[in-house]
Amino acid sequence: MNIEILIGFITATSLLAISPGPDNIYVLMQSIVNGRKYGIATVAGLMTGCIIHTTLVAFGASTILKQNPKVFFAVKLLGALYLVYLAYKVFKSPNTIELEGDAVPKKSMFELFKQGFIMNVLNPKVTLFFLALFPGFLFSDTMSEVLQFYILGFIFILVSFIVFGAFAVFGGTISESIKKNKNIGIYMKWLQIVVFIGIAVYIMVTD
Repeated sequence: MNIEILIGFITATSLLAISPGPDNIYVLMQSIVNGRKYGIATVAGLMTGCIIHTTLVAFGASTILKQNPKVFFAVKLLGALYLVYLAYKVFKSPNTIELEGDAVPKKSMFELFKQGFIMNVLNPKVTLFFLALFPGFLFSDTMSEVLQFYILGFIFILVSFIVFGAFAVFGGTISESIKKNKNIGIYMKWLQIVVFIGIAVYIMVTD
């Protein structure tokens, strides 16, 4: 087992979770409008949905790996290209972070959990992102690929839950910081670009 690979995966996941995106901004606004526990319920729904995507990737990618290493390399290449594409989309996006709390309707905790779950499960981009990210971080030559994908999936879920949970708990403080610091948007934007491209390069240079 290569612990350094796992540390690298945790680092990359943490940086991506911290960078403002649709999911954590959604969590932030639910927390501000409805309260902390409602933000946590939203996070729980989103992260539960990630289990479905992890399962799809675990069995799909592991089958590809066993059948043909060349095909698996092609999957890694497409994954790296997809990450570069995501970096390009971030580059073309605005430098500001939009917070529109007044537009967020109030809902029950269960409704927010269900909505977060459905939002995640019905988003095929999450599976595609996992398929792009996980193959480059397989960390053991003896452990089954399926188990490794599940471990990576649950690490991703745990790290994201902690970071997103912090967005929910400290929603008011975070939103005020974003509003006061006009440059934070561009800092976060370039953080995402660097992380996406860095992971893409890492996936291609590792076996």
